[in-house]
Amino acid sequence: MRAGRLVTLLLLLQNRGRMTAQQLAEELEVSVRTVYRDVEALAAAGVPLYGDAGHAGGYRLVDGYRTRLTGLTADEAQAAFLAALPGTAAELGLGEALATAQLKLRAALPAELREHAGRIQERFLLDAPGWYGADDRTPHLAPVAAAVWESRAMVLRYRRWRAPEEIERRVEPYGLVLKAGRWYLVAGGPAGIRTYRVDQIIGLQVLEEESVVPDGFELAAHWHGSLAGFRARLHTGEALVRLTAEGARRLGVTPAGDGWTETRVPIESIDHAHGEFLRLGGEVEVLAPAELRARIAETVRTLAARYEG
Repeated sequence: MRAGRLVTLLLLLQNRGRMTAQQLAEELEVSVRTVYRDVEALAAAGVPLYGDAGHAGGYRLVDGYRTRLTGLTADEAQAAFLAALPGTAAELGLGEALATAQLKLRAALPAELREHAGRIQERFLLDAPGWYGADDRTPHLAPVAAAVWESRAMVLRYRRWRAPEEIERRVEPYGLVLKAGRWYLVAGGPAGIRTYRVDQIIGLQVLEEESVVPDGFELAAHWHGSLAGFRARLHTGEALVRLTAEGARRLGVTPAGDGWTETRVPIESIDHAHGEFLRLGGEVEVLAPAELRARIAETVRTLAARYEG
C-alpha cells in the first residue's frame, strides 16, 4: 500500500509541480504527518525533491527530473485517454487502477501532449445506458471479470426468460462485452459457446480449474458474428411501406425526394411490426403484408372511435 502511495505522490509532483503537504494529504487521503514521512522516504531513496517554506511554499521536484514517454503523437495521446473509460473501469473494480494509470501516463507525456490529453477528459464523456432504461445492477460483474482475466472456470446460477427460469451451469469464460449499457459474458459450456447477461447471474462460484480459450477464438469476431446471426433470426419477414420524408429519416431510409418513398423493410413479426409502425403515425402507410395492414387499420379505427366519444 505504501509503495503505491509513494509512486502516486511522486507522480503528483511531477505532473502538477509544487504542492503543499496539505494538498498532497487531500489527494492521497492521508494525514499531513504521513505526507511528511513519505517525502522523507523519497528523499532517502535519492529522489531529488525539496520543500520551500512560507505561504507560497510546498514540495517540488528538481527541474528536469521527469520521465518522458516519447513517440506518441497528439492524436495517439488523445486516443489513449479517450479509450480509458472511468465508468466502465469502476464497474470492473478497476477505477482506482485506471486513475493511477492515467496519472502515470499524463506525468510521462511532454507538456504539449498533456494539454491535448487533458482536453479529452474535459470535453468527452461516455454515458452508455439509454435515456429510459434503468441502470442494470450487476453485483457479480467484478468476480466474473476476475475469472475472465485469471482464466478460471465458473459455476453460474442464471435466470433466463424460458423454463426452467433458473439454471445452474459450469462455464469457461472467454470474454466480457459491454453493449448498450449492459454487460455480457461470452463463455463455453456443454452446449457450446453461449452469451449470458451478467445482470441475470444470481450466484456464482469461481473454480480452481483453468478455463481454456479454444484455438483461433477471437472475441470481437465471435460477437459480431453472433449479432449478425441474431438479426437474421430476428427479422423473419419484410413489409412494403410508403414513407414521408420524415418517416424515411426516422427509419433510416434514404428518401426518394420530398414526397413519398416506397421501400421494403425487414420485420421481426406481425405483432412487433404493428407496434413499431404505429409509432410513426401518419409518416407511414403499410402496403403489405395484408395481415399487418388490416391490423393497423383496425387499431386506427378503434382509436378514432374512442377519441370521437
